[in-house]
Amino acid sequence: MGSSLAVVAAVVFSVVSRVRSAPSPASVGSDLLFLFQNDLDCKWPSATQHNGTIFLSTPSTNAQALAACNTLSEDLLPTTGQHFKDDIRALMRYLVFDSQASPMQRFWVASSSMNGDRDRESRNGNANNSDGGCQAIAVGGTVESVRCDTRLPAFCSQSAPYRRTTAVDQSERFRVQVRSEKLTFVGTRDALSFRFIGIPYAAPFTRFSYSTPYNATNPTTFSALSYGSPCLQPTGGSEDCLFLNIQTPFLPANVAQATRAKKLKPVLFWIHGGGFTGGEGSDGVFDGGNLASRSDIVVVSINYRVGTLGFLALNDGVANGNFGVADQITALQWVRTHIAAFGGDPTRITISGQSVGAGSVRALLGSPPAFGLFGGAIAQSNLGGFGYATTYTEYLSIETQYNNFAKGVVSNVGCGNATDVLGCLRSVNATALIMAPNAPRYIVADGKYITNSHLAVNGRGPTAPAHIMFGWTRDDGSDFIGSFPNKRSTLVGQLVAAGVNADVASKVLARPDLFPLPTGPNATMNLYNLTSRVGTEGQFLCVNQATLISSAKHRTFPSVYAYQFDRTYAGFEPISGTCNPPATAAFQNGDPNLPYFRCHSGELYYTFGTLGQDSRPFRDSADLLLSQVTVDAWSAFVRTFDPNPSTAYLIARGYMPTLKELSRAGKWERVRSRSLSTSGNPVRIVDAKIRNVAWREREQCDLLGYPITMLK
Repeated sequence: MGSSLAVVAAVVFSVVSRVRSAPSPASVGSDLLFLFQNDLDCKWPSATQHNGTIFLSTPSTNAQALAACNTLSEDLLPTTGQHFKDDIRALMRYLVFDSQASPMQRFWVASSSMNGDRDRESRNGNANNSDGGCQAIAVGGTVESVRCDTRLPAFCSQSAPYRRTTAVDQSERFRVQVRSEKLTFVGTRDALSFRFIGIPYAAPFTRFSYSTPYNATNPTTFSALSYGSPCLQPTGGSEDCLFLNIQTPFLPANVAQATRAKKLKPVLFWIHGGGFTGGEGSDGVFDGGNLASRSDIVVVSINYRVGTLGFLALNDGVANGNFGVADQITALQWVRTHIAAFGGDPTRITISGQSVGAGSVRALLGSPPAFGLFGGAIAQSNLGGFGYATTYTEYLSIETQYNNFAKGVVSNVGCGNATDVLGCLRSVNATALIMAPNAPRYIVADGKYITNSHLAVNGRGPTAPAHIMFGWTRDDGSDFIGSFPNKRSTLVGQLVAAGVNADVASKVLARPDLFPLPTGPNATMNLYNLTSRVGTEGQFLCVNQATLISSAKHRTFPSVYAYQFDRTYAGFEPISGTCNPPATAAFQNGDPNLPYFRCHSGELYYTFGTLGQDSRPFRDSADLLLSQVTVDAWSAFVRTFDPNPSTAYLIARGYMPTLKELSRAGKWERVRSRSLSTSGNPVRIVDAKIRNVAWREREQCDLLGYPITMLK
């Protein structure tokens, strides 16, 4: 491995020059808006029963509309189909709600079979424009004949098939391209969205140096049809890995006009988890297609360097660590520059992540180079507190990280006696660096990207001016509390092994009123239930509650929201059999009404709407409803920085199950200063029946060292 990494697509991806030119919004002559009435259950065999459409907003004659659709390898939208009327009415209502059409608007659609000859004549430019020989649909759903020379916006058919999450259709027929500055990207579409994947966002860089956004000096065209490699980690990957993926419902023909008309869509910027040792942005669990189609937002997911390559810090004043954090900021800078060409609004970006991705969100909220690059932040299961979780909230000094971790790596790979240690590290085998024992994976206070030892939520900064939403799962810490206990395990021993201070562990044992040991028939499971509770509160719940309360008290962020997931699906399960409910004759995929642990990562299928696919079937009707409600709440935050979707929006979209459930549950309240009192219910419980509750486990958090009044 040389010292210069070939991370740009000019090396990793071939320039698209030998395929036919893909259409673009400019060549079609209109903005392209992808519309699909996604109820999140329209998958596998039923997917073809629902008609998606590509909306051409530029008014044109029928012949011009046909020609534009043909440019996309499509025709005008047929008015047949099992669910056509219901779907198209909802889509048109949304266009009116979103100010993209008037209530009296009509749209070109395909002519009926009895007008087939006239339709073909219109296609050839020979139709008699003096009669009503072409068909249009009104917002109310009525199909009527109109003059073919009338200028109307149009609905094109959308025949790209449904694909399983990260599967990509390579057919040239569905390709589309966009241009931003000197860069052109050839992507594709499927049944849910336009997709541009494997886009390089970083310029060439040297190992253990900081990335910068990729910019072309000459016009360059990239294939965005295949995912880029994950960053190098123990399971594989490459150093050539700084890629991002975009799923979008909207491609503007003219970015400046779309910006002035406020057509650009809000952006969700996703940061994957994996403990800073693994993970990738192309994981199908958080594929963005369902969010893009149901919520009309743009979804971006990224790779960033992990392990030694992403977080090693030396005491040389040059390699100061946090390379992975810097990559995240580089990706944000790239998105701010280019996302408008993909239909995204660079002024409405919400960063989001889960597990260590949430830890990244927390870090970026206190990273001055990231300020101004995003306006909202969602942190799902940010770790903190004792044991393994500590360093994801409390950052090491460079000296501590070097002495305790990096120094051993330097010696292990044979660079301990090198005159130029950094040069030596840049020349050794990359896998050896990743696989070295006790390898660094820690954020450090480097003075530039991270200037504090923790996120300062006491109003003394520095903090980003962003709206925040933090939460956790009910049993988030169940798989972070150490190995499954055996018959000889003691509570204190189990907690100490997991990193709990022995004094605190003894206090837990001495307070059975706060931490009662369950009395079920399985003594080992009783102990595991208790240690899971301590692990969840001490590594997730308490630190996040304290963060939210202090932020609200000091008005650190413009708005603050809290939640807890009480229904999950699978998740992080190093201890087998703990995260899924048992199957029964009536619930062959598991009965969620029976006891099971609500594990770490178990909310991801709900927040991305990817549950219900063939590998993860719905267990009951509440799984589908919770997917719908959660996606609608999360995307409402992305759109408005408020997780309460408006009634008008839900009616316009036809999302009546969500409207009914949220009307029953009531408003998700912001965390305010008055929420510090015992009154009020600032925590949203996300479950089959959503509800609002008071702060959780106040006395337990006091005992574990994260009192509810902690004002770090």
